[in-house]
Amino acid sequence: MANVAIRSVNKYYGAFHALKEINIDIADGDFVVLVGPSGCGKSTLLRMIAGLEDISSGEVEIGGQVINDLLPQERDIAMVFQNYALYPHMTVAENMSFALRLARVPKPERDAKVTRAAAILGLENLLDRRPAQLSGGQRQRVAMGRAIVRDPQVFLFDEPLSNLDAKLRVQMRAEIKELHERLGTTTIYVTHDQIEAMTMADRIVVMQNGEVAQVGAPLDLYDLPRKKFVAGFIGSPAMNFLSGHAKAGHFLTSDGIELPLGPNAAVEGDDLSYGIRPEHLRLGDSGVPMHVTVVEPTGAETQVLGRIGEQPVVCAFRERLDIRPGAVIHVLPDEDKLHIFGKDGHRLN
Repeated sequence: MANVAIRSVNKYYGAFHALKEINIDIADGDFVVLVGPSGCGKSTLLRMIAGLEDISSGEVEIGGQVINDLLPQERDIAMVFQNYALYPHMTVAENMSFALRLARVPKPERDAKVTRAAAILGLENLLDRRPAQLSGGQRQRVAMGRAIVRDPQVFLFDEPLSNLDAKLRVQMRAEIKELHERLGTTTIYVTHDQIEAMTMADRIVVMQNGEVAQVGAPLDLYDLPRKKFVAGFIGSPAMNFLSGHAKAGHFLTSDGIELPLGPNAAVEGDDLSYGIRPEHLRLGDSGVPMHVTVVEPTGAETQVLGRIGEQPVVCAFRERLDIRPGAVIHVLPDEDKLHIFGKDGHRLN
């Protein structure tokens, strides 16, 4: 196990500046998730740590050693890919032990490592099968087993669950988290799925346009996003944003509808965004009128989609409600849960 330090790292593809002054400290044993939309640079950063992409400038350290000039096999890392990258002509056991064979590890030691990893991952009865005989989840376990047998300082995961169906993704993310709890190996995990990030990470690194937008514990990012981008990306359903302006303790939407500011009454300015999460809107007999367009009962909650003025809003109510599209309901924002963002996207309150 080891800490990872990323210092002023940049990546250029010709004139295109793909990664811009990335600085991240990852403690020994941490599970850190890099999350963001497609094209934000998260997979590029992971590949640079792995040695599969050159670093244009800056340094990456693993365990206090600068690894910029080391070959991938010299970095003491193990990577699990999105497409499993298994050899189709090899058995499960052969796939898991392949890197050890290349490193000339003696066969008794190889077999012991494979047996241990298979026991951890529940693969004992599949060691003689080939990848074509396995399900997607089993193939992913084999890919993880191949990483475990190397006993690396750092695990790297590049969107490992994106090829699995929804139910299996939930199961596998729990298994990966349990594996980390058991092994304690420093782990860097890339995903575009913010639910994966929220449920698995010790810390999340939110990336946007090749930059780090915010780093923090999952609930800290959820409760106190520093940027509108982070607020909208973390959370499902996403945070609602209503555009307008604030003056003299009042917020008026661009449609002229007044919203409460509560403790944020001192905030003033034009071109502001009034952020409120769907679960922080309560149903009331009076309050802000909302025109209902869609009702989505999920069992655990009722999601109501509609408009305040002409701006879209989603509410998530814990109770089961008899509401029909076309109705007008009244909602009350929790004034202690408001997020006000300026026109530059930065948080004001």
